[in-house]
Amino acid sequence: MSIRAQDVVPISEARSRLTELAEDVVAGAEKLLTKNGTAFVALVDAKKLDYYHNLERRERGRLLMLADAERGIKDALEGRVKSLEEIQESMRRRNGSRK
Repeated sequence: MSIRAQDVVPISEARSRLTELAEDVVAGAEKLLTKNGTAFVALVDAKKLDYYHNLERRERGRLLMLADAERGIKDALEGRVKSLEEIQESMRRRNGSRK
């Protein structure tokens, strides 16, 4: 969603119109508050903010998985691999040492 000109509000004006602006935000608008003519903060519905945070968490998880996959591919290309039997033996030794 893009910010329309009427959704840009000087912070000095926002002080006196906070309830009205909050109601507009809950109804679906996003408000950009400016300070000295420059973007300062935004008013966003709390549900939408939760949604944005969830998207960010999922994206971070995907980036971590991609980094892991990239490391795995590099390891394979550089010959740093183990056979299935070596992995199973390593797991048996590790599980046996915990008992």
